[in-house]
Amino acid sequence: MEEAPGWLPAVGFTLLPHAGGFLGGKITRKQIPLWYESLEKPSWRPPNWVFAPVWGTLYTSMGYGSYLVWKELGGFNEKSVLPLGLYAGQLALNWAWTPIFFGAHKMGWGLVTLLLTTGTATATTASWYNINRTAAYLMVPYLAWLTMASALNYRIWKDNHNKK
Repeated sequence: MEEAPGWLPAVGFTLLPHAGGFLGGKITRKQIPLWYESLEKPSWRPPNWVFAPVWGTLYTSMGYGSYLVWKELGGFNEKSVLPLGLYAGQLALNWAWTPIFFGAHKMGWGLVTLLLTTGTATATTASWYNINRTAAYLMVPYLAWLTMASALNYRIWKDNHNKK
């Protein structure tokens, strides 16, 4: 059996986060005109067109960071269980937010999911720091965006929680 080319894991890890983003985007695109546009939103929210390129950039960054950690630790092994397990957990929570918030219209549960995502992404970043600082630094813009997204989700929930 031939060994995979050296670049293949880098590409796979980098593209993996986009899988959930792609599927979530289908839900979001459908719900923006049907539901999201009817909600009260704060004046400081980014315009809708900003979200896709920002998430694309953040998914690429975190995905490449996960590759750097995987490579530094020599693949999937006992040493990589915690840092890559935390990463997988925060990624699963990240992917769950869209079906919860946009799909089910559960703004409060969306906020809970975002807060859990932020906590797990913070733990991921901390666990990566002593393994590969570049990987940890690649998570910082994501943490900043999660903070903004949590504040936005909170305001939307607070201002619209009585709406059906």
